Amino acid sequence: MNAKIFFGSIESAKENISDRISPYSGEIVSTAPVCNKHDALKALSIARDACAEAKKSTLSQRCDWLLDVASKLKQNREDIAKTITDEVGKPIAFARVEVDRCIETVTLAHETMRTMHGETISTDAMASGKKTTSFFVREPAGVVVAITPFNFPLNLVAHKLAPALVAGNTVVLKPTPEAPLTAYKFAKLFIESEYAVKDALSVVYGDAEVGNALITSNIPRVISFTGSVPVGNIITKNAGIKKVSLELGGNAATYIDKSADLDLAASRCTLGAFVNSGQVCISLQRIYVNADIYDEFASKMAKETKKLVVGSPYEDDTFMGPLIDDNAAQRAMKWVESAIEEGASPLLTPRHEGRMFYPCVMVDVRDDMAIVCQEVFAPIVSLVKVNSFDEALPKMNNSPYGLQFSVFTNDLSVTQRAISELEAGGIIINDMPTLRFDIQPYGGVKLSGVGREGPKFAIEEMTEIKSVIIC
Repeated sequence: MNAKIFFGSIESAKENISDRISPYSGEIVSTAPVCNKHDALKALSIARDACAEAKKSTLSQRCDWLLDVASKLKQNREDIAKTITDEVGKPIAFARVEVDRCIETVTLAHETMRTMHGETISTDAMASGKKTTSFFVREPAGVVVAITPFNFPLNLVAHKLAPALVAGNTVVLKPTPEAPLTAYKFAKLFIESEYAVKDALSVVYGDAEVGNALITSNIPRVISFTGSVPVGNIITKNAGIKKVSLELGGNAATYIDKSADLDLAASRCTLGAFVNSGQVCISLQRIYVNADIYDEFASKMAKETKKLVVGSPYEDDTFMGPLIDDNAAQRAMKWVESAIEEGASPLLTPRHEGRMFYPCVMVDVRDDMAIVCQEVFAPIVSLVKVNSFDEALPKMNNSPYGLQFSVFTNDLSVTQRAISELEAGGIIINDMPTLRFDIQPYGGVKLSGVGREGPKFAIEEMTEIKSVIIC
Protein backbone atom coordinates (compact mmCIF):
# COMPACT_ATOMS: atom_id res chain seq x y z
CA MET A 1 0.00 0.00 0.00
CA ASN A 2 1.30 3.42 -0.91
CA ALA A 3 0.89 5.87 1.94
CA LYS A 4 -2.34 7.52 0.91
CA ILE A 5 -5.36 8.95 2.64
CA PHE A 6 -8.88 9.53 1.38
CA PHE A 7 -10.22 13.05 1.71
CA GLY A 8 -13.65 12.57 0.23
CA SER A 9 -13.17 11.36 -3.33
CA ILE A 10 -9.53 12.55 -3.46
CA GLU A 11 -6.72 10.13 -2.73
CA SER A 12 -3.91 12.14 -1.19
CA ALA A 13 -0.33 11.00 -0.58
CA LYS A 14 1.53 11.84 2.62
CA GLU A 15 5.25 11.58 3.12
CA ASN A 16 5.06 10.67 6.80
CA ILE A 17 4.11 7.01 7.07
CA SER A 18 4.02 4.21 9.63
CA ASP A 19 4.63 0.52 9.03
CA ARG A 20 2.27 -2.25 10.08
CA ILE A 21 4.15 -5.34 11.25
CA SER A 22 2.54 -8.77 10.91
CA PRO A 23 1.84 -10.22 14.38
CA TYR A 24 2.75 -13.63 12.94
CA SER A 25 5.86 -13.11 10.82
CA GLY A 26 7.14 -9.79 12.14
CA GLU A 27 7.43 -8.54 8.56
CA ILE A 28 6.08 -5.24 7.22
CA VAL A 29 2.72 -6.01 5.60
CA SER A 30 1.32 -2.52 5.03
CA THR A 31 1.98 1.17 5.51
CA ALA A 32 -0.32 4.02 6.41
CA PRO A 33 -0.17 7.81 6.58
CA VAL A 34 0.53 9.40 9.93
CA CYS A 35 -2.35 11.86 10.24
CA ASN A 36 -2.80 14.74 12.65
CA LYS A 37 -5.65 16.88 13.94
CA HIS A 38 -5.50 19.12 10.86
CA ASP A 39 -6.14 16.11 8.63
CA ALA A 40 -9.06 15.16 10.86
CA LEU A 41 -10.55 18.64 10.68
CA LYS A 42 -10.10 18.74 6.90
CA ALA A 43 -11.95 15.44 6.57
CA LEU A 44 -14.76 16.72 8.79
CA SER A 45 -15.08 19.89 6.70
CA ILE A 46 -15.37 17.82 3.52
CA ALA A 47 -18.02 15.62 5.16
CA ARG A 48 -19.98 18.67 6.32
CA ASP A 49 -19.91 20.23 2.86
CA ALA A 50 -21.04 16.95 1.29
CA CYS A 51 -24.10 16.61 3.54
CA ALA A 52 -26.42 18.52 1.23
CA GLU A 53 -25.62 16.33 -1.78
CA ALA A 54 -25.88 13.19 0.32
CA LYS A 55 -29.30 14.20 1.61
CA LYS A 56 -30.51 14.95 -1.93
CA SER A 57 -29.31 11.61 -3.29
CA THR A 58 -32.03 9.08 -3.97
CA LEU A 59 -32.51 5.95 -1.94
CA SER A 60 -32.23 3.88 -5.09
CA GLN A 61 -28.77 5.35 -5.78
CA ARG A 62 -27.59 4.63 -2.25
CA CYS A 63 -28.96 1.09 -2.33
CA ASP A 64 -27.28 0.45 -5.68
CA TRP A 65 -24.11 1.84 -4.10
CA LEU A 66 -24.16 -0.76 -1.35
CA LEU A 67 -25.00 -3.58 -3.74
CA ASP A 68 -22.07 -2.56 -5.93
CA VAL A 69 -19.73 -2.67 -2.94
CA ALA A 70 -21.06 -6.09 -1.92
CA SER A 71 -20.47 -7.36 -5.44
CA LYS A 72 -16.89 -6.05 -5.47
CA LEU A 73 -16.27 -7.65 -2.07
CA LYS A 74 -17.28 -11.01 -3.51
CA GLN A 75 -14.88 -10.52 -6.41
CA ASN A 76 -12.01 -9.59 -4.07
CA ARG A 77 -12.84 -12.04 -1.28
CA GLU A 78 -9.53 -13.87 -1.18
CA ASP A 79 -7.38 -10.75 -1.46
CA ILE A 80 -9.20 -8.97 1.36
CA ALA A 81 -9.20 -12.09 3.54
CA LYS A 82 -5.45 -12.40 3.11
CA THR A 83 -5.03 -8.72 3.99
CA ILE A 84 -6.89 -9.31 7.26
CA THR A 85 -4.60 -12.27 8.00
CA ASP A 86 -1.51 -10.24 7.12
CA GLU A 87 -2.39 -7.33 9.38
CA VAL A 88 -4.00 -8.90 12.46
CA GLY A 89 -2.99 -12.57 12.25
CA LYS A 90 -6.54 -13.90 12.00
CA PRO A 91 -6.53 -17.48 10.63
CA ILE A 92 -7.35 -17.38 6.93
CA ALA A 93 -10.45 -19.57 7.29
CA PHE A 94 -11.93 -17.09 9.77
CA ALA A 95 -10.77 -14.12 7.67
CA ARG A 96 -12.82 -15.51 4.78
CA VAL A 97 -15.80 -15.83 7.11
CA GLU A 98 -15.35 -12.18 8.08
CA VAL A 99 -15.43 -11.12 4.42
CA ASP A 100 -18.58 -13.18 3.89
CA ARG A 101 -20.20 -11.61 6.94
CA CYS A 102 -19.21 -8.16 5.69
CA ILE A 103 -20.95 -8.87 2.38
CA GLU A 104 -24.07 -9.88 4.32
CA THR A 105 -23.88 -6.76 6.52
CA VAL A 106 -23.65 -4.42 3.54
CA THR A 107 -26.45 -6.25 1.73
CA LEU A 108 -28.63 -6.26 4.82
CA ALA A 109 -28.19 -2.51 5.29
CA HIS A 110 -29.46 -1.94 1.76
CA GLU A 111 -32.42 -4.28 2.26
CA THR A 112 -33.28 -2.67 5.60
CA MET A 113 -33.23 0.88 4.29
CA ARG A 114 -35.48 -0.01 1.37
CA THR A 115 -38.22 -1.02 3.80
CA MET A 116 -37.73 1.52 6.61
CA HIS A 117 -40.38 4.18 6.72
CA GLY A 118 -42.10 6.68 8.94
CA GLU A 119 -45.47 6.31 10.60
CA THR A 120 -48.78 8.12 10.70
CA ILE A 121 -50.04 9.38 14.05
CA SER A 122 -53.68 9.70 15.19
CA THR A 123 -53.56 13.13 16.80
CA ASP A 124 -57.22 12.90 17.80
CA ALA A 125 -56.58 9.84 20.00
CA MET A 126 -56.63 12.02 23.14
CA ALA A 127 -59.32 14.43 24.23
CA SER A 128 -56.85 17.32 24.07
CA GLY A 129 -56.03 16.57 20.42
CA LYS A 130 -57.82 17.11 17.15
CA LYS A 131 -58.00 15.49 13.76
CA THR A 132 -54.99 16.32 11.57
CA THR A 133 -52.73 14.66 9.07
CA SER A 134 -49.72 13.78 11.18
CA PHE A 135 -46.73 11.60 10.52
CA PHE A 136 -43.00 11.33 11.08
CA VAL A 137 -40.16 10.66 8.67
CA ARG A 138 -36.54 9.64 9.19
CA GLU A 139 -33.82 11.95 7.91
CA PRO A 140 -30.03 11.52 7.89
CA ALA A 141 -28.40 12.83 11.04
CA GLY A 142 -25.54 14.49 9.14
CA VAL A 143 -21.86 13.75 9.69
CA VAL A 144 -21.00 10.43 11.34
CA VAL A 145 -17.61 9.73 12.89
CA ALA A 146 -16.84 6.00 12.89
CA ILE A 147 -13.96 4.62 14.99
CA THR A 148 -13.25 0.90 14.71
CA PRO A 149 -11.05 -1.78 16.41
CA PHE A 150 -8.59 -4.42 15.22
CA ASN A 151 -10.34 -7.68 16.09
CA PHE A 152 -12.87 -7.51 13.22
CA PRO A 153 -11.18 -4.89 11.03
CA LEU A 154 -13.57 -5.35 8.09
CA ASN A 155 -17.01 -6.32 9.36
CA LEU A 156 -17.07 -3.84 12.23
CA VAL A 157 -16.26 -1.10 9.74
CA ALA A 158 -19.16 -2.34 7.62
CA HIS A 159 -21.50 -2.16 10.62
CA LYS A 160 -20.84 1.59 10.71
CA LEU A 161 -20.30 2.60 7.08
CA ALA A 162 -23.15 0.69 5.46
CA PRO A 163 -25.99 1.94 7.72
CA ALA A 164 -24.61 5.49 7.82
CA LEU A 165 -24.17 5.88 4.06
CA VAL A 166 -27.36 4.14 2.96
CA ALA A 167 -29.30 6.43 5.32
CA GLY A 168 -27.89 9.49 3.52
CA ASN A 169 -25.21 10.56 5.99
CA THR A 170 -21.59 11.44 5.32
CA VAL A 171 -18.83 9.66 7.24
CA VAL A 172 -15.31 10.20 8.51
CA LEU A 173 -13.76 6.82 9.30
CA LYS A 174 -10.84 6.38 11.65
CA PRO A 175 -9.93 2.70 11.41
CA THR A 176 -7.69 0.80 13.78
CA PRO A 177 -3.96 1.48 13.28
CA GLU A 178 -3.42 -2.30 13.30
CA ALA A 179 -5.28 -2.84 10.01
CA PRO A 180 -4.94 0.24 7.80
CA LEU A 181 -4.83 -1.62 4.50
CA THR A 182 -7.98 -3.63 5.24
CA ALA A 183 -9.91 -0.42 5.85
CA TYR A 184 -8.29 1.26 2.83
CA LYS A 185 -9.35 -1.49 0.44
CA PHE A 186 -12.89 -1.52 1.81
CA ALA A 187 -13.29 2.27 1.73
CA LYS A 188 -11.90 2.37 -1.79
CA LEU A 189 -14.77 0.16 -2.97
CA PHE A 190 -17.24 2.75 -1.68
CA ILE A 191 -15.36 5.80 -2.95
CA GLU A 192 -14.65 4.47 -6.45
CA SER A 193 -18.14 3.03 -7.04
CA GLU A 194 -20.05 4.49 -9.96
CA TYR A 195 -22.97 5.03 -7.56
CA ALA A 196 -20.95 6.85 -4.89
CA VAL A 197 -22.22 10.07 -3.37
CA LYS A 198 -19.36 12.51 -3.93
CA ASP A 199 -17.20 13.15 -0.85
CA ALA A 200 -19.57 11.19 1.42
CA LEU A 201 -16.71 9.12 2.87
CA SER A 202 -13.27 10.16 4.09
CA VAL A 203 -10.65 8.05 5.87
CA VAL A 204 -8.06 9.32 8.34
CA TYR A 205 -5.52 7.29 10.28
CA GLY A 206 -4.08 7.93 13.71
CA ASP A 207 -4.44 7.51 17.44
CA ALA A 208 -5.42 9.87 20.25
CA GLU A 209 -4.72 13.20 18.51
CA VAL A 210 -6.85 12.35 15.50
CA GLY A 211 -9.57 10.71 17.56
CA ASN A 212 -9.82 13.67 19.92
CA ALA A 213 -10.08 16.14 17.04
CA LEU A 214 -12.91 14.10 15.53
CA ILE A 215 -15.00 13.71 18.66
CA THR A 216 -14.59 17.24 20.04
CA SER A 217 -15.43 19.04 16.80
CA ASN A 218 -18.88 20.60 16.50
CA ILE A 219 -19.30 19.16 12.99
CA PRO A 220 -20.29 15.53 13.69
CA ARG A 221 -23.80 14.71 14.81
CA VAL A 222 -23.07 11.03 15.52
CA ILE A 223 -20.06 9.30 17.09
CA SER A 224 -20.03 5.52 16.61
CA PHE A 225 -17.20 3.84 18.50
CA THR A 226 -16.19 0.24 19.13
CA GLY A 227 -13.30 -0.27 21.52
CA SER A 228 -12.20 -0.09 25.14
CA VAL A 229 -14.02 1.27 28.17
CA PRO A 230 -11.33 3.89 28.99
CA VAL A 231 -11.59 5.38 25.50
CA GLY A 232 -15.38 5.17 25.67
CA ASN A 233 -15.25 7.21 28.87
CA ILE A 234 -13.12 9.86 27.18
CA ILE A 235 -15.54 10.07 24.26
CA THR A 236 -18.53 10.39 26.58
CA LYS A 237 -16.90 13.23 28.51
CA ASN A 238 -15.55 15.14 25.49
CA ALA A 239 -18.08 14.64 22.70
CA GLY A 240 -20.55 17.32 23.77
CA ILE A 241 -24.15 17.26 22.57
CA LYS A 242 -24.05 14.51 19.99
CA LYS A 243 -25.58 11.10 19.47
CA VAL A 244 -22.99 8.69 20.86
CA SER A 245 -23.08 4.94 20.26
CA LEU A 246 -20.52 2.90 22.20
CA GLU A 247 -19.79 -0.81 21.90
CA LEU A 248 -17.26 -1.45 24.63
CA GLY A 249 -15.85 -4.34 26.62
CA GLY A 250 -17.35 -7.49 28.01
CA ASN A 251 -16.86 -10.35 30.43
CA ALA A 252 -19.09 -12.98 28.88
CA ALA A 253 -20.33 -15.80 31.09
CA THR A 254 -22.33 -18.99 30.72
CA TYR A 255 -23.98 -21.45 33.08
CA ILE A 256 -23.84 -25.21 32.49
CA ASP A 257 -26.89 -26.82 34.07
CA LYS A 258 -26.88 -30.50 35.06
CA SER A 259 -29.69 -31.02 32.53
CA ALA A 260 -27.55 -29.70 29.64
CA ASP A 261 -26.13 -31.66 26.72
CA LEU A 262 -22.53 -31.69 27.95
CA ASP A 263 -20.98 -32.69 24.63
CA LEU A 264 -22.69 -29.74 22.93
CA ALA A 265 -21.80 -27.40 25.77
CA ALA A 266 -18.12 -28.40 25.80
CA SER A 267 -17.81 -28.08 22.02
CA ARG A 268 -19.51 -24.69 21.80
CA CYS A 269 -17.80 -23.28 24.91
CA THR A 270 -14.41 -24.24 23.48
CA LEU A 271 -15.23 -22.35 20.30
CA GLY A 272 -16.62 -19.38 22.21
CA ALA A 273 -13.61 -19.10 24.49
CA PHE A 274 -10.84 -19.43 21.93
CA VAL A 275 -12.08 -18.21 18.55
CA ASN A 276 -9.99 -15.24 17.34
CA SER A 277 -7.56 -16.10 20.18
CA GLY A 278 -10.09 -14.78 22.68
CA GLN A 279 -9.83 -11.27 21.21
CA VAL A 280 -13.59 -10.76 21.02
CA CYS A 281 -15.78 -8.52 23.19
CA ILE A 282 -18.14 -11.46 23.72
CA SER A 283 -15.41 -14.05 24.11
CA LEU A 284 -16.46 -16.62 26.73
CA GLN A 285 -14.44 -15.91 29.86
CA ARG A 286 -16.45 -17.32 32.79
CA ILE A 287 -18.14 -20.75 32.85
CA TYR A 288 -20.26 -21.50 35.90
CA VAL A 289 -20.73 -25.27 36.09
CA ASN A 290 -23.17 -27.18 38.25
CA ALA A 291 -21.18 -29.13 40.87
CA ASP A 292 -22.85 -32.41 39.92
CA ILE A 293 -21.29 -32.35 36.45
CA TYR A 294 -18.27 -30.09 37.02
CA ASP A 295 -15.56 -32.75 36.67
CA GLU A 296 -17.21 -34.38 33.66
CA PHE A 297 -17.63 -31.06 31.87
CA ALA A 298 -14.05 -30.01 32.65
CA SER A 299 -12.76 -33.28 31.19
CA LYS A 300 -14.83 -32.85 28.02
CA MET A 301 -13.69 -29.25 27.58
CA ALA A 302 -10.05 -30.20 28.00
CA LYS A 303 -10.54 -32.87 25.33
CA GLU A 304 -12.13 -30.37 22.94
CA THR A 305 -9.39 -27.80 23.60
CA LYS A 306 -6.65 -30.29 22.75
CA LYS A 307 -8.15 -30.67 19.27
CA LEU A 308 -7.54 -27.01 18.36
CA VAL A 309 -4.80 -26.30 15.84
CA VAL A 310 -2.55 -23.40 16.84
CA GLY A 311 -0.07 -22.19 14.26
CA SER A 312 0.36 -20.34 10.99
CA PRO A 313 -2.73 -18.24 10.21
CA TYR A 314 -2.19 -18.95 6.51
CA GLU A 315 -3.04 -22.66 6.88
CA ASP A 316 -6.67 -23.59 6.24
CA ASP A 317 -6.93 -25.86 9.28
CA THR A 318 -5.48 -23.38 11.80
CA PHE A 319 -7.97 -22.42 14.48
CA MET A 320 -5.80 -19.99 16.46
CA GLY A 321 -3.08 -17.66 15.25
CA PRO A 322 -1.08 -15.06 17.17
CA LEU A 323 -2.31 -12.44 19.57
CA ILE A 324 -2.22 -8.92 18.18
CA ASP A 325 1.15 -7.94 19.72
CA ASP A 326 3.79 -8.83 22.30
CA ASN A 327 2.09 -6.86 25.05
CA ALA A 328 -1.11 -8.88 24.60
CA ALA A 329 0.79 -12.17 24.93
CA GLN A 330 2.72 -11.00 27.99
CA ARG A 331 -0.45 -9.69 29.60
CA ALA A 332 -2.22 -13.02 28.99
CA MET A 333 0.60 -14.93 30.68
CA LYS A 334 0.40 -12.62 33.68
CA TRP A 335 -3.34 -13.37 33.98
CA VAL A 336 -2.58 -17.09 34.17
CA GLU A 337 0.31 -16.71 36.59
CA SER A 338 -1.77 -14.48 38.84
CA ALA A 339 -4.63 -17.00 38.91
CA ILE A 340 -2.23 -19.87 39.76
CA GLU A 341 -0.78 -17.82 42.61
CA GLU A 342 -4.33 -17.30 43.91
CA GLY A 343 -5.04 -21.04 43.89
CA ALA A 344 -6.42 -21.84 40.44
CA SER A 345 -5.06 -24.68 38.30
CA PRO A 346 -4.63 -24.99 34.52
CA LEU A 347 -6.12 -28.08 32.87
CA LEU A 348 -3.47 -27.79 30.16
CA THR A 349 0.07 -26.53 30.61
CA PRO A 350 0.07 -22.76 29.97
CA ARG A 351 2.51 -21.74 27.27
CA HIS A 352 3.22 -19.12 24.67
CA GLU A 353 5.85 -18.70 21.99
CA GLY A 354 6.21 -15.03 21.25
CA ARG A 355 2.74 -13.84 20.25
CA MET A 356 1.42 -17.40 19.91
CA PHE A 357 -0.54 -18.04 23.10
CA TYR A 358 -2.01 -21.50 23.45
CA PRO A 359 -5.59 -21.98 24.75
CA CYS A 360 -5.82 -22.18 28.53
CA VAL A 361 -8.63 -23.65 30.65
CA MET A 362 -8.43 -22.75 34.34
CA VAL A 363 -10.22 -24.75 37.07
CA ASP A 364 -10.66 -24.25 40.82
CA VAL A 365 -11.33 -20.60 40.09
CA ARG A 366 -13.01 -18.37 42.69
CA ASP A 367 -15.15 -15.28 42.17
CA ASP A 368 -12.66 -12.93 43.80
CA MET A 369 -9.82 -13.74 41.39
CA ALA A 370 -8.83 -11.00 38.95
CA ILE A 371 -9.02 -13.46 36.05
CA VAL A 372 -12.78 -13.64 36.62
CA CYS A 373 -13.51 -10.06 37.62
CA GLN A 374 -11.78 -8.22 34.75
CA GLU A 375 -11.86 -8.50 30.96
CA VAL A 376 -9.03 -10.80 29.85
CA PHE A 377 -9.25 -10.45 26.04
CA ALA A 378 -7.06 -13.52 25.51
CA PRO A 379 -7.57 -17.28 24.96
CA ILE A 380 -8.19 -18.01 28.67
CA VAL A 381 -11.40 -19.37 30.16
CA SER A 382 -12.22 -20.06 33.81
CA LEU A 383 -14.45 -22.80 35.23
CA VAL A 384 -16.25 -21.94 38.48
CA LYS A 385 -18.14 -24.58 40.47
CA VAL A 386 -21.68 -23.69 41.66
CA ASN A 387 -24.46 -25.70 43.26
CA SER A 388 -27.35 -24.34 41.20
CA PHE A 389 -28.52 -21.60 38.85
CA ASP A 390 -29.65 -19.72 41.96
CA GLU A 391 -26.00 -19.48 42.93
CA ALA A 392 -24.70 -18.83 39.40
CA LEU A 393 -27.10 -16.02 38.49
CA PRO A 394 -25.87 -13.32 40.92
CA LYS A 395 -22.28 -14.31 40.20
CA MET A 396 -22.83 -13.83 36.46
CA ASN A 397 -24.49 -10.47 37.08
CA ASN A 398 -21.77 -9.36 39.49
CA SER A 399 -19.74 -7.68 36.76
CA PRO A 400 -19.39 -4.10 35.57
CA TYR A 401 -20.01 -5.48 32.07
CA GLY A 402 -23.19 -6.75 30.48
CA LEU A 403 -22.76 -7.56 26.81
CA GLN A 404 -23.89 -11.17 26.27
CA PHE A 405 -24.52 -14.16 28.56
CA SER A 406 -25.75 -17.67 27.90
CA VAL A 407 -26.99 -20.81 29.62
CA PHE A 408 -26.90 -24.45 28.59
CA THR A 409 -29.98 -26.18 29.97
CA ASN A 410 -32.98 -28.34 29.16
CA ASP A 411 -34.88 -26.96 32.15
CA LEU A 412 -37.54 -24.49 31.02
CA SER A 413 -37.59 -22.69 34.36
CA VAL A 414 -33.84 -22.00 34.10
CA THR A 415 -34.37 -20.70 30.56
CA GLN A 416 -37.16 -18.37 31.65
CA ARG A 417 -35.19 -17.02 34.58
CA ALA A 418 -32.07 -16.50 32.47
CA ILE A 419 -34.01 -14.43 29.96
CA SER A 420 -35.67 -12.26 32.61
CA GLU A 421 -32.96 -11.97 35.28
CA LEU A 422 -29.55 -11.95 33.56
CA GLU A 423 -28.29 -8.38 33.11
CA ALA A 424 -26.95 -8.19 29.56
CA GLY A 425 -27.78 -6.84 26.14
CA GLY A 426 -28.09 -10.36 24.73
CA ILE A 427 -29.07 -13.75 26.18
CA ILE A 428 -28.37 -17.02 24.36
CA ILE A 429 -29.92 -20.34 25.30
CA ASN A 430 -27.99 -23.56 24.56
CA ASP A 431 -25.10 -21.90 22.78
CA MET A 432 -22.05 -19.80 23.56
CA PRO A 433 -22.42 -16.12 24.51
CA THR A 434 -19.98 -15.44 21.65
CA LEU A 435 -22.78 -16.11 19.16
CA ARG A 436 -23.68 -13.08 17.08
CA PHE A 437 -25.81 -12.70 13.99
CA ASP A 438 -25.29 -9.46 12.09
CA ILE A 439 -29.04 -8.96 11.66
CA GLN A 440 -29.68 -8.85 15.42
CA PRO A 441 -29.60 -5.82 17.74
CA TYR A 442 -26.16 -5.95 19.30
CA GLY A 443 -24.91 -3.99 22.26
CA GLY A 444 -24.69 -4.06 26.02
CA VAL A 445 -25.65 -2.56 29.36
CA LYS A 446 -23.52 -1.19 32.19
CA LEU A 447 -19.93 -0.53 31.03
CA SER A 448 -20.46 -2.58 27.89
CA GLY A 449 -21.85 0.49 26.18
CA VAL A 450 -24.88 2.39 24.94
CA GLY A 451 -26.81 2.08 21.70
CA ARG A 452 -27.19 -0.89 19.39
CA GLU A 453 -25.60 -2.12 16.17
CA GLY A 454 -27.05 -4.34 13.48
CA PRO A 455 -28.10 -2.47 10.30
CA LYS A 456 -31.70 -1.71 11.29
CA PHE A 457 -30.73 -0.51 14.73
CA ALA A 458 -27.67 1.40 13.55
CA ILE A 459 -29.80 3.21 10.98
CA GLU A 460 -32.13 4.26 13.79
CA GLU A 461 -29.12 5.58 15.73
CA MET A 462 -27.84 7.46 12.67
CA THR A 463 -31.07 9.16 11.64
CA GLU A 464 -33.28 11.86 13.13
CA ILE A 465 -37.06 11.75 13.41
CA LYS A 466 -38.90 14.73 11.93
CA SER A 467 -42.50 15.09 13.03
CA VAL A 468 -45.03 16.69 10.62
CA ILE A 469 -48.53 18.00 11.35
CA ILE A 470 -50.88 19.24 8.60
CA CYS A 471 -53.96 20.96 10.05
